[in-house]
Amino acid sequence: MLNDTDRPPHPDGDADARLRLYAYLTAPERRTYLVIMRLFTSTLLADLGAGEVAAVLAAAERRGEVDDGESRLDTVIDRLEQLARWGNLVPGRREPAATIAEFTRSRVRYQVAKLAMRVQRDVDDVLTVAEGAREVSRELLPAIEQGLADIEHTLTALLDAEQGRRPATTASVRTLREQLTQQVTTLFLQHDEFAAAVRDFYAYLGSVIARYDLAPAEMAGFKHMLLEYVELIAEDVLRHSEPIVGRLGSLNRRSGPLLERLGGDAADAGAGGGLPGTAITGGFGPVPHGPRGGQIELIERAPGRRAADWDGLAGWFIGGPGRPSEVDALREATSRAITALLTNVKRATGAGGVDPGRRRDLLALAARFDTAAPEEAHDLYAAVFGLSSARHLGLVGDDDALRPDLAWGAGERVEVEVNVRTRGERAPGGQVPRVTDDPLGRAALLDEEERRRGRRTAAVAELTASARDLAGARLSSDALEVFCELLTLAGADRDGPEERGSAADAVTGLTLRLEPRPAGEVARIGSVFGDLELHGVAVRVDVGEGMGAGPAGGDR
Repeated sequence: MLNDTDRPPHPDGDADARLRLYAYLTAPERRTYLVIMRLFTSTLLADLGAGEVAAVLAAAERRGEVDDGESRLDTVIDRLEQLARWGNLVPGRREPAATIAEFTRSRVRYQVAKLAMRVQRDVDDVLTVAEGAREVSRELLPAIEQGLADIEHTLTALLDAEQGRRPATTASVRTLREQLTQQVTTLFLQHDEFAAAVRDFYAYLGSVIARYDLAPAEMAGFKHMLLEYVELIAEDVLRHSEPIVGRLGSLNRRSGPLLERLGGDAADAGAGGGLPGTAITGGFGPVPHGPRGGQIELIERAPGRRAADWDGLAGWFIGGPGRPSEVDALREATSRAITALLTNVKRATGAGGVDPGRRRDLLALAARFDTAAPEEAHDLYAAVFGLSSARHLGLVGDDDALRPDLAWGAGERVEVEVNVRTRGERAPGGQVPRVTDDPLGRAALLDEEERRRGRRTAAVAELTASARDLAGARLSSDALEVFCELLTLAGADRDGPEERGSAADAVTGLTLRLEPRPAGEVARIGSVFGDLELHGVAVRVDVGEGMGAGPAGGDR
């Protein structure tokens, strides 16, 4: 027997431990783990050892369901211990032994954990479920409405019998109690089945509602299913919701006696017959529930024995502040589905033809590429797309995308815009948006331009005042910017180092001239950022015609 410290943590109190129950589904040996878990979940009260599991794995090896060598006893023991560490299996007693030596060699037998059995059951359901839409049993809604009426009638008869308002025996009271529990259990099972079917159906709709590659036959079948089947479901829900809400409101006023007769949260329901702290608005309100007195509930209660179960049932049909009901969500989902269908139909029957995505043409082209030889594939590519790799320039892609041995189907996909994919047009669709008039923005731009002109006028005036002594000047940043702008244009105007160059401001007439000088001479221009030195050149700044300012910055 393993010590308590060797046992895996119990999954009930730890969310991470519960998530570890799914670890065997993504492990490299998941096929072996699936065979083991199916063996443990196929029998009630399964108590199996490594030898029995190894025999089943050996048969699976012969059928090719698991890898070779997985049925070796040492490997099986490792797999069972790993499942026990994840919490899927519970170590139990050791195999019986007649001597101490046999006991030391005996192995632990295992049982499946409760939550692990539920996980494996869900896994088998997912692996076997069909890909299409799940049929919703429309007859369940009238059954739910009738079930609520039967519960209300049976509860009334039971309370009258217990309080002496009608003749009854002990046996008849017991019969009414059993009938009440049966009706409640049946009601919740029917609602759970209906709610799960609706969720699965609309999940399937969500996976195909916006598909772009639906063939015309698929589009027709989808339209038939959506316009007829979905509308009937929505209409049934809306038609039966109002009487169901009325029945739930009537039962809410007697929730205390109801839960007490069911053996549920009678103490939580309060003595007043209603749920404590909850306004009676036609549905059950939230009620705290759980273990009382610090004790752990070893048995999971049947549905309908707790106030929270009734609150969930009422919440499906009745919304609250910030919490829309499932009926409202169903109505909204149906509206979105029909809108999306009409959009797809309009796109399919529009100017692009019945196959706007050119799905059929692309599939035919892919088939030709698949069967073509390498030389034919190159010719086909050039003919279809009008491209030839050796005569066209483009960006070099990754090395993997340019490998000659890489198949075209395994290469990197290229995103194609919708208008190119549907209509073969590269121009953006739709009308060109109008330029909106923004008076405030225009005024702000005019003010900014006026300030810029003012700064430039001041900078030109500063250069004009400092034209005769640029070396001793302290040009501001704006004046230095204008000077450097003219200096760049004047330098570009020179044909060579021995030629003259000039540049003028078109507005103010300020002109900057460059003249060659011996290599030893330096022209200096002072500014707030320091001195700018120009070697082998003289700088002259003129204002207007004939207003020479003289050469600037000789040797200092």
